[in-house]
Amino acid sequence: ALRKGSELERAFATAALVHSNAAHPCGKLGQRAAKRLLQTQFQSFIQGQENNPKYQEIISALDEELESKMDFEDFMILLVSVALMSDLLREIRNVKATK
Repeated sequence: ALRKGSELERAFATAALVHSNAAHPCGKLGQRAAKRLLQTQFQSFIQGQENNPKYQEIISALDEELESKMDFEDFMILLVSVALMSDLLREIRNVKATK
């Protein structure tokens, strides 16, 4: 449906699809599943963040609240939070700044 969509539209649709495929029938994603998605689908963004206190805080929250579930909005906030602290985002910004 989004073949003619913009790159941003396709990226958002992909995130929605990943969440939907991993979510429970109620449409919510368990904390374990969210952590697993971060580790398997967001590897380039989390690489090298193991010692980052903010990253540790995010992972600890996912580990502590195992019974909690997140909807798509919460999942996107999680992804944005991890992306904002990542070295990859800084690298992307630096490449654009040098062009």
